Amino acid sequence: MEALGVPWFMAVRLLGPPVFLFVAGGALLLWRRPGRSGLIWAALAVNLLAAALPFLWIGVQAIVDQAERTVYGLVMTLLQPSVSMAAWGLMLLAAVFPARVSDGVESTEVEGRPEHEPQNIG
Repeated sequence: MEALGVPWFMAVRLLGPPVFLFVAGGALLLWRRPGRSGLIWAALAVNLLAAALPFLWIGVQAIVDQAERTVYGLVMTLLQPSVSMAAWGLMLLAAVFPARVSDGVESTEVEGRPEHEPQNIG
């Protein structure tokens, strides 16, 4: 990171929470498989990408030597929040519309209501 002109503590401060969220969320997804785990994995990955975009952008600027063009900076300023918003949208989509199929077994309905199986909680 020092070669790109970014101190390490800035990279750790900005990338640390999304990396921790990806690792902790991934561990929870592997431990307790929710219905829409694919959307949640995508949301975690997109959130990590949104956090890494400024560093990727600095690397691209260093490679192609186009750092002085302000239009590119404007695009990056709008792109990172948009990618982060897409990650939150994926997470919201997974939470609001849970999958009807759980563990490969479709739920049965009794009189229009889904039949719930008792779960051992605790």
